[in-house]
Amino acid sequence: MTDITLHHAPQTRSMRSLWLLHEIDRAIGLPFLVVEHPFGKNLRSPEYLALNPAGRVPALEIGGQTLFETGAITEYLCEQYPEAGLGCAAGDSERADWLIWVHFSETISQHAAALTQQHIALYEDEMRSLIIMKLEAARLKKCYAALEARLEGRDYVLDRGFSAADISLGQALYMSKHFASTDEFPNITAWYTRLSERAAFKASLPEAGGQLLYQKDFYEVPDVGA
Repeated sequence: MTDITLHHAPQTRSMRSLWLLHEIDRAIGLPFLVVEHPFGKNLRSPEYLALNPAGRVPALEIGGQTLFETGAITEYLCEQYPEAGLGCAAGDSERADWLIWVHFSETISQHAAALTQQHIALYEDEMRSLIIMKLEAARLKKCYAALEARLEGRDYVLDRGFSAADISLGQALYMSKHFASTDEFPNITAWYTRLSERAAFKASLPEAGGQLLYQKDFYEVPDVGA
C-alpha cells in the first residue's frame, strides 16, 4: 500500500516529479501510484481543481495533503527522503547552488512552454507569431549557455554528483530540445546523454503508443506571418 499518488500528464512538467519519484524508489524503495491525465480541459474539472487550483499538472497527494508546483514538490520530497541523496540540506555547502539550479529549470520551462503554445496549441498558422517563436528560441539558447558554463569540468550540476537539480534541469531540456538544439553545447550534450541513460529517466517517458503532446522530435520555425 502507498499513500503517495502523482497526477501526471505525459510530456509535461509533471514528468519532473515522476522522474524524481522513480529515482527515490530505486534508491530506497518508495511505492507510489500514478494517475495519468490527458492534457486538456479535463484538468479544469472541479474534481481536479481541488487538487491543483491552477488546473495544471502535477498534483502530488502525499501523507494526507496535496502539493502542486514542481519546485515545491522537489524540495518537499528531497526533505522527506534525505536518505535517497538527491537533495541538499540547509547548511550544506552546495545548498545555494542546488536551489538555484532546481529553480532555474523553470526559467527554461517557461520558454519551452511558450514555444509549445506557438507550435502546438495554436494550430492555425495565422494564430502564430514568428517573432515570438524566434525570441523564445533565442532565450532558450541563452539558458543553455548558462548551463553549459556551469557544467564545465563537471559531470553533473553539483560537484558531489547527480542530484534532483539534474532531474529538474534534465526534464526542462527534454521539453526545450523540441525547439532549440543543444548541438553547439558539448557539456550539455554529454550531460544529457548521461541523464537519458538512467533507468528512472526512461521510466518517466511516455509509454509507446500513448497519447503524445509532441508529435515531432523537433519543431522548425514555420514560414508564417508575424
